Amino acid sequence: MKEGSGVRMVTGNGENSYAANSRLQERAILETRPVLHKAIEELCTSLSARRSTMVVADLGCSSGPNTLRVVCEVIGAVQFYTRKSEEERRAVEVQFFLNDLPGNDFNLVFRSLEQLEDLGGNETQPYYVAGLPGSYYRKLFPSRSVHFFHSSYSLMWRSKCIVRCQYTRTKISYAGRMLLTFLGRKSEEMMMHGDVSTLFELVAKSLQSLVLKGRVEKKKLDSFNLPYYAPSVKEMKALINETKLFDIEHVRLFESNWDPQDDSESDVVLDFASSGANVAKCIRAVLEPLIADHFGDDIIEELFVVYASVVAKHLEKAKAKYPIIVASLKKAIH
Repeated sequence: MKEGSGVRMVTGNGENSYAANSRLQERAILETRPVLHKAIEELCTSLSARRSTMVVADLGCSSGPNTLRVVCEVIGAVQFYTRKSEEERRAVEVQFFLNDLPGNDFNLVFRSLEQLEDLGGNETQPYYVAGLPGSYYRKLFPSRSVHFFHSSYSLMWRSKCIVRCQYTRTKISYAGRMLLTFLGRKSEEMMMHGDVSTLFELVAKSLQSLVLKGRVEKKKLDSFNLPYYAPSVKEMKALINETKLFDIEHVRLFESNWDPQDDSESDVVLDFASSGANVAKCIRAVLEPLIADHFGDDIIEELFVVYASVVAKHLEKAKAKYPIIVASLKKAIH
């Protein structure tokens, strides 16, 4: 894959946009909120200078409300842990770098920042936001310049390099920390990706149905691949330990329903058609640009109508969930 190409979300804030269909990702951010706050607390403690700047990088920030949610969570945590006096609070300034590939809708991100300013008023923590287009599979920052890396629902998407390149080349500050959240797999078997793999297999099944209708060329389908990999927890731990650059402070796997509108703990799907449509909207917001680049725009509507039906039939058998890995890392001191 070429630099600057690859997975990009549907831009804008329309009905099919990522901004309007990212509730699944929002749930993951809320689930990891306590881990984020703990990392920020320790960073606030380590900033010993009377006036300090905390540098935060959000890798794969995308656009829409979740980008602002991460910024708000960090600002709120810094305010809480520097609450002894207004002077102490104002002494810590936060610099955010919002990173994604150049095709990301940075215009929507920057327009949305006005909402953040309206919410914060004069009482908010001093903060500054900059966009940083580029692949995080190459070096993006000067050495020892970032205190906290955050990445949510991004690291399972691959570029021309593998994840190991990012770990070994990233240089973070002395007190640096990372909070990484990404889709994984429960099984240790390499070819067993569980429900996440099944979700994308159903995309392939839907494309195959369009081949049978003559809407898609078979050779086009045969040459289509998703730049995606879901590791297991054991695999992830082994990779991090191999680099010797980070200590694992917290790691766990939790699960989230395929249907982003279904918050229930029940194993029962109440409305298969509705859940199928919800899943299709969520996946379309992520995959539409990639599919359109390969197959063309004219099949998109038909494909995701078929996909919604295929997912609904799959959910009739059993409720399906995504395995999600969250890892909090601290830079190792040698």
